[in-house]
Amino acid sequence: MENFEEKACLCALGKIFGFKPKIAHALIEHLGSARDVFKIGRQDLELLLGPHSQYIDVIRKSVVYEAADELEQYAKLDITYIGWTEEEYPGMLKECPDAPVGLYIRSRTHPSKLWPERRVAVVGTRDISPYGKEWCTKCVRALASTGEKPLIVSGLALGTDICAHKAALEAGLPTVAIMATGPENVYPYRHRGFADEMCQIPGCALVTDYPPGTAPLAVHFVRRNRIIAGLSEATVLIESKIRGGGMMTARLAFSYDRDVYALPGRVDDVRSQGCNLLIRSKVAEPLTSVPEFLDSLGMKAENSATPVTDREMLEQTYRSSAPADRVDQMARLLTIIRKKRGITIEELADLSSLGYARTVELTSRLETDGFICTDLLQRCSINPAKR
Repeated sequence: MENFEEKACLCALGKIFGFKPKIAHALIEHLGSARDVFKIGRQDLELLLGPHSQYIDVIRKSVVYEAADELEQYAKLDITYIGWTEEEYPGMLKECPDAPVGLYIRSRTHPSKLWPERRVAVVGTRDISPYGKEWCTKCVRALASTGEKPLIVSGLALGTDICAHKAALEAGLPTVAIMATGPENVYPYRHRGFADEMCQIPGCALVTDYPPGTAPLAVHFVRRNRIIAGLSEATVLIESKIRGGGMMTARLAFSYDRDVYALPGRVDDVRSQGCNLLIRSKVAEPLTSVPEFLDSLGMKAENSATPVTDREMLEQTYRSSAPADRVDQMARLLTIIRKKRGITIEELADLSSLGYARTVELTSRLETDGFICTDLLQRCSINPAKR
């Protein structure tokens, strides 16, 4: 009962000091426990917080009772709460000066088994390019190839975040999504089905420090970024504009003395300007080689098998359904697309000398069979699953 009371008090303090957790940390450390914060009188609170503090009238037992009711209700929905002083609270995050007072966790996995030793955050722009998708997938798969099963941490947003989560699951890695809403909500809504399935997978979870009913306001995303950075030993920024959530997460990680990596890009690409700035400012290491990336993290790929070539993959797929000359033509297209990521079908037809009609026919087949992806402007890129 004492443990539940302490948990409820921690939950209440999280509601009160959500945006200023340092005050809650100081009160708990000074008084000895979260329970003791709600036991002292107004006069003592005025001495600790100052006579004009906005929090004096808010620190009352009714908030604890509300928190206790909430915890009992959400326990039935596979949502648990771990407070800052509890053993299950991730130690790496607790080291951060602005660590949340507590975390709501929606998962089938017990919090004590949710935090493997190796944890890497992968973040970036919502407007991710084919180049960004390629490297996002490549990095996650490389981490999976080490056999250490690191946890992939991201924010469930469009673009880079969802790419990282999906790549993790496809590679057999656990992944955790840090949300800017209450534990019962998912934003964006289109990811709700994926999120519901994800939190049922062992080792995966939806995590937030926001209480139930919290809406996805812009300021809430700013606050959640510190959890992504704080949970992780390293943060990888795939693509980002000069200003954005990914940039903020990377800078927070740097302030926590964690490793930061950024994918360099073209100087005239707005989606790469943030990454290039962090590299130029010595905040991030350039991500230019997967083996070097793994080596800097103290990891090494276990699988050193020779990669399958495009020609070999095509022959395996079309062994009995396409003549050799057609396979040759598709291999020629794949070679060009690999060299010129984002090439249009018109440009591809010109460089391959196959003609527009034949190029459309072959690229359609390659896309149907998962070798390439095309966007609304008919720009072609290699499917990350085939890299």
